Amino acid sequence: MTVNEATRTERKKVILSGIQPTGIFTLGNYIGAVRNWGKMQEDYDCAYFIADLHSLTVRQEPAKLRKQTLDAFALLLACGIDPEKSLVFIQSHVHAHAELSWILSCYSMFGELSRMTQFKDKSAKHVDNVNAGLFTYPALMAADILLYQADFVPVGEDQRQHLEFTRDVAARFNNIYGEVFRMPDAYIPEAGARIMSLQEPTKKMSKSDTNVNAFISILDEPNAIVNKFKRAVTDSETVVCYREGKDGINNLMSIYSVVTGESYDRIERDFAGKGYGDFKLAVGEAVAEELRPIREKFAALTADKAALEALYRKGAETAAHIAERTLGKVKKKLGLLPR
Repeated sequence: MTVNEATRTERKKVILSGIQPTGIFTLGNYIGAVRNWGKMQEDYDCAYFIADLHSLTVRQEPAKLRKQTLDAFALLLACGIDPEKSLVFIQSHVHAHAELSWILSCYSMFGELSRMTQFKDKSAKHVDNVNAGLFTYPALMAADILLYQADFVPVGEDQRQHLEFTRDVAARFNNIYGEVFRMPDAYIPEAGARIMSLQEPTKKMSKSDTNVNAFISILDEPNAIVNKFKRAVTDSETVVCYREGKDGINNLMSIYSVVTGESYDRIERDFAGKGYGDFKLAVGEAVAEELRPIREKFAALTADKAALEALYRKGAETAAHIAERTLGKVKKKLGLLPR
């Protein structure tokens, strides 16, 4: 059972996170987020969802979106999310997300939304489609979090502003109507929180990068993974060490450290006197082995569509029950007549 309703002497903290179905997760998504999600299941009540509604701020091809949504759901399970321990669902299957989003947008100030950095960035990238959904995106994100009374939300630096917005809206609502929403805090993993592009190591690794050698897809075949690391941009030196000005090697060391558990000092000692070629090969092989069980489990899950559909339906049913409880409180506070 997740976001547990069972009686406990000490309530587990609730962690919630979502990921958009805009392509196969990268190694950056995996190390920075999804890998840690599986580890949290023993200590927290975890809720994870595929944020398909959020993806609509950019025009999507319907058939492709359906496939990517199902693949993303399967990938969460393949990466170690256990539906018996965590709540796993698809956002659009729980109508309360859209309904609470509208309510919270009525408690969101125009100035607050105008200051959102992501709105400015995405507006610049999609000048022909600066839609209202892109502008009110943070209100939907706030609804996602507040519906499940989350204590923590794993966020990167690019989402921290949205979490602060969520806290501001929750506080505003609570100040008017009483303690309805729990105030969520950021959960920042200690290591591997930011994996950079293999071709431009000053930029974050992204699945939307036009250079396929810049990112690792977690479903890439072993040979492809090793070859991408062999082509990774480094520097003109040959010393494997972590220091300022060595962005490419620093990135590779960060990846290798997270995957193998070895410290930077140990990595430096192990590769002392060896060239970058040896180190790149070692990183590629370690990553390929780390991702091997994910590829295998994903293949097994997607081969049985009926079983996969049964899992996401069960997740939606549980999520709807929890979300409707919060939404019901909100409607009662607002004076909306019950059906």
